This record gives sequence, structure tokens and C-alpha cells, in this order.
Amino acid sequence: MRFLTTLTATVLILVSVVGCDGVDDPRHLGGTGVAVPGLPSTPPMGWNSWNSFGCGINESMIRAQADALVSSGMAAAGYRYVVVDDCWYTPARDSNGRLQADPTRFPSGMAALGAYLHSRGLLFGIYAGASDRTCAQLAGTYPGTTGSAGHETTDAQTFASWGVDYLKYDWCSTSGDQQESRFTAMRDALRATGRSIVYSINANSGRGTVLPGARDDWGSVATMSRITNDISATWTSGQGADGYQGVYDIVRAAAPMTQRAGPGRFIDPDMLEIGVGGALTAAQQRSHLALWAMMAAPLIAGNDLTTMDSTTRQVLTNPGVIAIDQDPLVSAASRSSTDPDIWTRKLADGGQAIAVVNPTTATRTAPVDLGALGLRDATVTDVWTGRMVTVTDGRVDTDIAAGDTLLLRTR
Repeated sequence: MRFLTTLTATVLILVSVVGCDGVDDPRHLGGTGVAVPGLPSTPPMGWNSWNSFGCGINESMIRAQADALVSSGMAAAGYRYVVVDDCWYTPARDSNGRLQADPTRFPSGMAALGAYLHSRGLLFGIYAGASDRTCAQLAGTYPGTTGSAGHETTDAQTFASWGVDYLKYDWCSTSGDQQESRFTAMRDALRATGRSIVYSINANSGRGTVLPGARDDWGSVATMSRITNDISATWTSGQGADGYQGVYDIVRAAAPMTQRAGPGRFIDPDMLEIGVGGALTAAQQRSHLALWAMMAAPLIAGNDLTTMDSTTRQVLTNPGVIAIDQDPLVSAASRSSTDPDIWTRKLADGGQAIAVVNPTTATRTAPVDLGALGLRDATVTDVWTGRMVTVTDGRVDTDIAAGDTLLLRTR
């Protein structure tokens, strides 16, 4: 892939580039405005159990992860939602048609778990399926048929009574005929509870190469909506659109859709793989966080917090990167019309964030021409270090390591 040699007139025109069927003219679903009122206008930040643990979850493990979220400083940095993913429930509903926590895995029950999280200053997230089964049930790795289709009102009321603050709602079906009605039904049921619950949907699981989350704008149906297939802890996966996608695969696929983001409505390029496995280099993990922040995307960590090393913690809690992600303008970055590895994002203080990605396997030099951006006299900060950057003749000249991202902030 061609890499940036200079940021000159290239960056004067920034556009969204069409990358898959229909994203240049999406259907805007769900009416207007935000899906669930009363929530913060900036992207949610938290932790989810799936990437590291899959179905291997239980009450003591979730509590240990929550404790580590606090003791590591991640909660103080903004990561407050603790999301219990698939496989927390019994295979069948109770006699009143309500979902139940698995008594072996979660002996204290989900309301007690929610109370524990709230006592730690955290927020409680839970998982449900939008069809008759959850993803694990459809895959045959967990028994039962306890999806929420036809039970939306009951399940939303149950979640609210447990103190749930975040619902991850997965499709996981090869049929897409009822997606809009089912996702909207749960949105309406959540609204009716009177509790402000982040509503996170994934319309793409099991949907093959044409992804509803990319084709349609779900911003008024859900607080955050998945736009790609599931992420893997790799830089590029080498798989097709119907398989797992690496970090850089997702960045390229997301480019046409970044401008759908706004206050209270976010595109979701999936959870963070920082600190998960060993396939991503340290530089690629930095790029992962930087580019999610440039997209104003939710930051949902997926690593084992109890074994997290200092390098992972420092990347995840970098204050400069988080400040870009949480910028109150919620104006997601645009990608250069001539170079897919140049991104700029407007910020609330009148400055800009500039990201230049080096997706290659060798160090590259990136001269950044601030004059071309109308920023010749701007003050420039390296977001990763917080240090001022030397500007010479309106340019910043720096080397970018393989897989890394230069991240600058101007004022």
C-alpha cells in the first residue's frame, strides 16, 4: 500500500470513501434523534468479558475484573461499564417468562452483581440476543433458546429492575428480514422503562458479505451500532467480509461511515483487542486506540484486567488519546481523499487531531505540512507523550514505526 510522503494539498479535501454496498446512500432507520435519552453525549467506555473469556464467565471472575478496573486506574480514566457478555443465563426462562441468571455461574444473581458494580463506582452491562437464541445458542456452544425476540418488554423491565446500565444486543441469525422491527422493539422497550440504558446493537453477525450495519444508518435505533464483522486480535485477518476482521481491516471498512457519529449516537467498530493475545505489536495496539479515538468510537476493552501489564495499561489510559475520543464536539475524523492513512478530526477547542497511520512493516518518514491544513502557526502536541512538537517552516518531520500511528493535536 502506498504510504504518505507529505501532507500537502492532499489533506485540503477530506471525504468519506465508499467501501461497501450502499454506504454512500444509507437508509436512516428509527426516526430522528438519539435512541435512548438521558445518556452522555460522548462515547461509552468500559470493559466486556467476551474477547478474553467467551462463555467461561462467572460471578467471582466478573467481580475480580471490576476490582481490577478500579485498582488499575482504568475506571478513573473513564472505563466504567462492565459488560457481562453471552452465557450468563439459564437455558430456559422461569415460569413467568423471565430470564434467569445461571445459579452455578452467578449464584448471587444479576441484581446483586449490578449492586456490587455500582458500589465500586462502575456501571452494569449485560448481553441478550435479538432473535430466538443468543449467538452461543445459535452456534451450539451453549444450551437453550432464551433470545429476546417476542420478550422485549419483559426483558427490558427485567434488566432495568437489575440496575442494568448497558445492553449489548446481538443478531446472530442468517435471516435479516425482521432486523429493523426487532431492534426497534427493544429500543422502545428500553425507553419505556424510564432508565437510561446504553443500547448497543450488532446487526451483522451471520449476515455474510453485505452487512446491514454498514448499509444502513442505525443511529436513531441504537446508542451504538456495529458497522463491521467481529474483530480479531490481528492487524489484518486475510479473510473475506463474512469472517473476522483485523484492526486495520476494520479501519478501512469504517472510513465511509465515520460521519454517522454524533452526540449520543456512535458507530461501533467493535471492542478493543489491546492486551488480548500476542498477535498485535505494541505499535499496532497504539494505532488501535488512536484510530478508535479518531472515529469517536466507544472504547470497550476486552483484555484480562487482572493480568494486564503496564504497557497495556499505559496505552489504554493515555489521557491525550482518551481526550480526543471523548471530545464534546463528537465530530468523527474524515479520511483523506487521496491517502487512506491520513485522518483529521475537528475538536471542540477549535483545534484539530491529525492521525497518520503507517500500516507497513518498515519505519517511514512523514513530513506533515501544517500550512496545507491552514495551521501554519498552530501549536502542536504529540498526543502520546504530551510534549510540544517542533515545527519548522510550517512542517513537522517525524518517523513513524511500523504499524504505529502519529497522533498530533493542534491549537
